[in-house]
Amino acid sequence: MTCSPGPHPNLLSKGEGTPCSLAGQTCLTNRDRPLPEREAGVRGQAERWNNSQFRRLPLNMKNQVIAPMTIPYYEIAAFTSRHFAGNPAGVCILKEWLPTEVMQAIAAENNLPETAFMVEREKHFDLRWMTPAIEIDLCGHATLASAHIIFTYLGRRRDVVYFQSPGGELCVERVNDRLVLDFPSRPAAPCDPPAGLAEALGAKPTEVRKGRDYLAVFERHEDVAGMAPDFEALMKVDAQGVVVTAPGKDCDFVSRYFAPRAGIPEDPVTGSTHCALIPYWSKRLGRKELRARQLSRRGGELFCEDRGELVGIGGTVVLYMEGAIQLPEI
Repeated sequence: MTCSPGPHPNLLSKGEGTPCSLAGQTCLTNRDRPLPEREAGVRGQAERWNNSQFRRLPLNMKNQVIAPMTIPYYEIAAFTSRHFAGNPAGVCILKEWLPTEVMQAIAAENNLPETAFMVEREKHFDLRWMTPAIEIDLCGHATLASAHIIFTYLGRRRDVVYFQSPGGELCVERVNDRLVLDFPSRPAAPCDPPAGLAEALGAKPTEVRKGRDYLAVFERHEDVAGMAPDFEALMKVDAQGVVVTAPGKDCDFVSRYFAPRAGIPEDPVTGSTHCALIPYWSKRLGRKELRARQLSRRGGELFCEDRGELVGIGGTVVLYMEGAIQLPEI
């Protein structure tokens, strides 16, 4: 199985299907309350950060009218085999794209780390992801959740499903009881630590790299497990988020992901950060196949493979909720 990473590649250039409309980032929502605290021990900091940084803006749809509709909706926990663990994602099945403001409002109302929106085309699905605050360019766990819905509830018999996304063409393969993401490799380059990073994390990393996120490397599993960052200070770090990582005790490596600028103080399990973690640890450990854990309170396990220009990220999922969103006329 191979996929071509990059923006709007192969399938659409051959005229198969319809390209998705990839709008810019926005921060719109329709209720005024702080995000739920994701991790024990940091509730006060996160509440202060939310109250000061993410005041909710009213939905503004002056020139558009949306007819009432029912949207099939699922909530899935990814990278886990048990309930109340892993990373929860909402999945909305649309017939066509809604205005970005409406999808962002739905994601904010769901108040999950990410909500995925997908539209079926002739030979693939268009896919977009939103946190409660912004639209993002790549998301692993919500892609895994979307593939599970396609395989399990939409009658897909083939063992591979293709997506067109802001991150390019992606595919997910069903392999026994696991789903495996075929994602672009995004190695992070060595860099000097940005001002205030060590103070925000409360610990000094032995190595820092930069890609979409800052990647801060530590010596011990305990350094990552016990970290209690200052989220207000992390807001000042110029990146989508900060990944902290170290060698694992019962696995090859561990990590955590802090992304307050994206509306997520700490993400429970993050597939997309492993696009940078896998090439780093594969080179450092001299192995292509790796097993990883994310040490959030909910926790998660990922089965990883360095495939050169691509990375394989495997895991299991659990259905938590099946229902529908009743969208009124707007």
